[in-house]
Amino acid sequence: MTVRAILEQKGHDVFTLGPNEKLSEAIRILAERRVGALVITNDDRKIIGILSERDIVRVLAKDGVAALDLAVRAAMTPKVKICNEKHTVNELMEIMTTGRFRHLPVERDGLLVGIVSIGDVVKKRIEEIEREAEEIRAYIATA
Repeated sequence: MTVRAILEQKGHDVFTLGPNEKLSEAIRILAERRVGALVITNDDRKIIGILSERDIVRVLAKDGVAALDLAVRAAMTPKVKICNEKHTVNELMEIMTTGRFRHLPVERDGLLVGIVSIGDVVKKRIEEIEREAEEIRAYIATA
């Protein structure tokens, strides 16, 4: 199972924001859209950062309420680990576990085409395991 299959099922929607927007706007979007991260892009949808709930908590702990007026670029993670549509679920689990990431932007030809969350990966892996178990049950029943 690949990232492409995950995106075909869940869609390619990904919420983005520019690096100069205020952190308060990012928080509003996260709450309104009920997502855990925004991909920070420049005008041509090239990924320049990611802003997660963890990033926001970190800057709020450091700067308090004044952080709300900071530009997103001050709180985002600029070194973004990305994946592509050919990555497998097992590869995603390895990347996310090793890096302790909950969201991976998906890139094609250097441009953002989607995002995969740990929830998407777990859901897909459970589906794979259930399918394998059913195949084994069917095999045993016919043997």
